[in-house]
Amino acid sequence: MLCLHVPHRDAPLQILQRPLGVRERPTSEPKTWEQTKEELLNQEKRLEKRKALLKEATRGYFTDLNATRRHGGKTWIAPRVLIREDKALYLPDISGTSLDPEVKGSVHTTSLCTGRVSLVSILSSRISELQSANFTSSTYAEFSAHPRFQHVHINLQENLLKSLLVSLFASGIRRSVPHELWKTYFISRQNMDYVRDAMGLDNRHVGYVYLVDERCRIRWAGCADPMPEEAEALRVCTGVLLSRYDEAGVVKRS
Repeated sequence: MLCLHVPHRDAPLQILQRPLGVRERPTSEPKTWEQTKEELLNQEKRLEKRKALLKEATRGYFTDLNATRRHGGKTWIAPRVLIREDKALYLPDISGTSLDPEVKGSVHTTSLCTGRVSLVSILSSRISELQSANFTSSTYAEFSAHPRFQHVHINLQENLLKSLLVSLFASGIRRSVPHELWKTYFISRQNMDYVRDAMGLDNRHVGYVYLVDERCRIRWAGCADPMPEEAEALRVCTGVLLSRYDEAGVVKRS
């Protein structure tokens, strides 16, 4: 019998101890046959995928739901400062359908985030939407007018039936999302099992917020209900990234 270690309910949370993300630079281009063949022949990658599948197969249906009883599903505390540039890993490419009806075809995070400082919120429920809003509201209010800043929302529904229902009621989502955010809000049913651990996506019922730089590297991350100091850290870290790009001449001044 497989025994999973479950931390005590009252065990204190720790600050995030590792960079989140994947090592391979993301791309929105479909994989070629040569790339697919190379992955199939790569034993290390095959073992990683097998490990991810085994872990998901041993998770009970109510595992994540039960985990919300401990710290509201929060599993780590966001860092106070940016993840170092030389240590930061990449946001994997996530694709989906834009909330904006004028945008045709798939939308990709790699295309959206390249060249910008992005808040990326991964949502799966109404609770996660509220958590994301609590994390990002002060940051968005301060920097939304900056030409290189954006807030990307990913409504992630890995369950096929739920994904179809969310897509059917996209018009209802539009009514609740400000029009200026439609182009950076998309619905995805991408399977995240292979990158769940790498992204720190420990619980499907809570929200996750990532601060992503112009090269699609994750420089900060938070999860579930934010502590006041976590929301403040996100605001400060976002300002630091934008200031660095301004100083480097990324934003062209007239």
